[in-house]
Amino acid sequence: MSKEVISTPNAPAAIGPYSQAVRTGNLIFVSGQIPLDPATGQLVRGDIGTQTQQVLENLAAVLEAAGSSLAKVVKTTVYLRDLGEFGRINEIYAKFFAGSPPARATVQVVRLPRDAAIEIDVVAEA
Repeated sequence: MSKEVISTPNAPAAIGPYSQAVRTGNLIFVSGQIPLDPATGQLVRGDIGTQTQQVLENLAAVLEAAGSSLAKVVKTTVYLRDLGEFGRINEIYAKFFAGSPPARATVQVVRLPRDAAIEIDVVAEA
């Protein structure tokens, strides 16, 4: 199988030695996105709902650049600093994954890059 690196200016640039996404075969693996504004590279401030919205918009932009979409996501992993905000995150998440939502794992973590409150990575069909 070949490996194709996916990159788009419509999502935050990688802040380390990794790709925004990689396509191999019929799958796209999107690196974890935190709530960065793609235009400024700065962390979006606001409540967990605002941050979750930005993360999902960033993921959608990367998937679009790969010729896919959120509708083709088969698995997500959600990393949270506070599982107490799980309900609010679900409200926003459900708007992006209406219909047949992907499989998901959610874990609480001590710290995320740039002290973000949430990070999500996805696997999608190409």
